Amino acid sequence: MTRWSRFNIISVTLGLAFLYLPILLLVIYSFNASRLVTVWGGFSTQWYGHLLRNNDMLNAAWLTVRIAVLSATIATVLGTLAALTLVRYTRFRGRILFSGMIYAPLVMPDVITGLSLLLLFVTAGLDRGFWTIVMAHTTLTMCFVAVVVQSRLLSFDRSIEEAALDLGAPPVRTFFEITLPIIAPAVFSGWVLALTLSLDDLVIATFASGAGAKTLPMLIYSQVKLGVTPEINAICTILIGIVTVGVIFASLVTKRREVQRQRDEQAAAAA
Repeated sequence: MTRWSRFNIISVTLGLAFLYLPILLLVIYSFNASRLVTVWGGFSTQWYGHLLRNNDMLNAAWLTVRIAVLSATIATVLGTLAALTLVRYTRFRGRILFSGMIYAPLVMPDVITGLSLLLLFVTAGLDRGFWTIVMAHTTLTMCFVAVVVQSRLLSFDRSIEEAALDLGAPPVRTFFEITLPIIAPAVFSGWVLALTLSLDDLVIATFASGAGAKTLPMLIYSQVKLGVTPEINAICTILIGIVTVGVIFASLVTKRREVQRQRDEQAAAAA
């Protein structure tokens, strides 16, 4: 059994405090009765009520959610197909170029990616707005989904698919009834990761957006430059709660499906 030294305990404690203490303070000050965010004026939930009457912030939040869900779904489909191509088809012309294009957004600075997409949209004559942000976020998050799904496919037992094919199942049916249920936890994890990245993005959305399309991170950033308001603390607290619940739910679902997958594989091996 590994024993932790005092130095390790202090280091971990300071690291966690550095990461989560600002978030805790933000949540606490979202219930501050004073308009001055740095002065505690008592407990109050009035700013949540003001937030519900702030049409600009509500519209930005609804736009952000729609963009995140749509772009994450498209990125999950494309990323899964890309992962299948990289794992199952190891030899084809242009594979190195294809893999490089898939992994490029992982290492490319957001500013360069956003500027490149802006030049593309301007050259193509596209009006920047909802759909250009969806395309930009899909480009950004697809590579993350591909990496997550690819890591699962590398440890996939191909004999299960081969057994289904030998029994007469066509490849498409084999994929949807055998392969996809087994890799579903990885696909779902990739979707959640893509959703989170889209909700959090500011730089690329700034380049890809146009008049009338302002996401919640863009709105928060524009207001923070003029000073932090209690409504910003309130909306950030709501986002923290949603993300926390989503992460816990995704972890439970992934763990449950992984346990079920192991049981199915053991039952198949025993049979």
